[in-house]
Amino acid sequence: MSKTIFVLNGPNLNMLGKREPGIYGGKTLDDIAADCRAAGDALGFTVDFRQSNHEGVLIDWIHEAGEKAAGVAFNAGAYTHTSIALHDAIRAISVPVVEVHISNVHAREEFRHHSAIAAACKGVICGFGPTSYILALHALKSITA
Repeated sequence: MSKTIFVLNGPNLNMLGKREPGIYGGKTLDDIAADCRAAGDALGFTVDFRQSNHEGVLIDWIHEAGEKAAGVAFNAGAYTHTSIALHDAIRAISVPVVEVHISNVHAREEFRHHSAIAAACKGVICGFGPTSYILALHALKSITA
């Protein structure tokens, strides 16, 4: 039986493929989900891939991951830069969380340079386009093996 990894996505990521393709590329979130599931299969994981525009739903899913998952790859979107509640939810669970970003947030607007969740995460992967998710799955494999 394989381990489950939650791949959680925050606000506006449902707009991938339409939203600022010069920054985020042309893949849709469904494309990324398919890539993650294929990578998960190869790594021996079941990938539970989800997206919500609502902070409370993301918090509930983090709590659920603490009970059901071996780890979490988390693209919190704009909540990354503002949400102490997500930070606290991550700290409340015992499974590792890897922060993920498609773009290099440090090469963008100043307000994106700070992460409210990074200190609660095992690590941060950003700037490699949709491949950032696959790198996060590999990182989780290495720390949950």
